[in-house]
Amino acid sequence: MYAGAAGMALVAVLIVAGLYLAHRALAIASAPLESLPFQSGWRPEEHALARYHVRWYLATLLFLAFDVEMLFMYPWSVVVTRLGATAIVEMFVFLGGVFVAVLWAWREGALRWA
Repeated sequence: MYAGAAGMALVAVLIVAGLYLAHRALAIASAPLESLPFQSGWRPEEHALARYHVRWYLATLLFLAFDVEMLFMYPWSVVVTRLGATAIVEMFVFLGGVFVAVLWAWREGALRWA
């Protein structure tokens, strides 16, 4: 009954295991960050994972909230005349959710740059 799904899962596991083993066999450095990244001939001055302050993650979440808003608004603007008042109410509910996200980000300090 589930032979097809089990077969696909087995194939996926074998592919992932094969890629993992190929990476282990062909990797230049066996330890992470043993070889330094190439940055236009300059040696790195700081660790690659420690260069961004945590406040930028809140700014990124705020950007994603507005990005998703635009992804929803473009198709909505095409069909709003066909759907009528229902579409307008739906958009105001959605914008209310985005506004709550912006208020949360403001309260958390994501909009403070200094």
